[in-house]
Amino acid sequence: MNALRLAFCSATRLTVGIVIFVVSALGLACEGFFIDPVLTGIAVGPSTTVQTGNSIQMSAIGTYNDGSQQKLSSVYWSSDIPSVATINSSGLVTGHEPGQATITGAKETVTGTATITVTIGGLTSILVTSQDGVTSIAYGESEQFVATGSAHGEQVDITNSVTWSTSPSSVQNVSIASTSGMLVTLSGPTTPTQFQVVATDPTTGITGRMNFIVHP
Repeated sequence: MNALRLAFCSATRLTVGIVIFVVSALGLACEGFFIDPVLTGIAVGPSTTVQTGNSIQMSAIGTYNDGSQQKLSSVYWSSDIPSVATINSSGLVTGHEPGQATITGAKETVTGTATITVTIGGLTSILVTSQDGVTSIAYGESEQFVATGSAHGEQVDITNSVTWSTSPSSVQNVSIASTSGMLVTLSGPTTPTQFQVVATDPTTGITGRMNFIVHP
């Protein structure tokens, strides 16, 4: 009987010893198993406005499946319209010409975006012209207008970054798209109408004007 008990205890100690050895070899300790949290979302910012020639630093905050958040490094940065704004590998955005660009930060398979609006810096004046060089059109026709800004001695097309209107603000059978400068007229009136086409920089309030006529 004693011999049987001794054999059982020896076998038990041997089994426990093997388990302890295997656990130690695998690097498993009493604290348990640890699994790295999985990145599930990226918040990119700021979405802001920057003037041409100026720069702003972007950041990316990652959210993980365990609810934690942390600032990310080694983010892949890109801009969908590099002519408007570029971004380097460190996340520094630089504005080049008026407009909007979407900045994307990517890590692993997760991405986040922010919108950068670029306005012209050092604007001193705005010249308004018609795209076709005309000063009048007939009722029922349309005309695209162009805004050229003067800044730092350079001429920059700011057609899509100004606010377009007419003076007076309401002209019979005439309308202009506030974001694009496309003037549309309807047929009807039998007398000419004279008014001004106005382009306004929303940041500085600087305006440019052109006299225009719509005739039968």
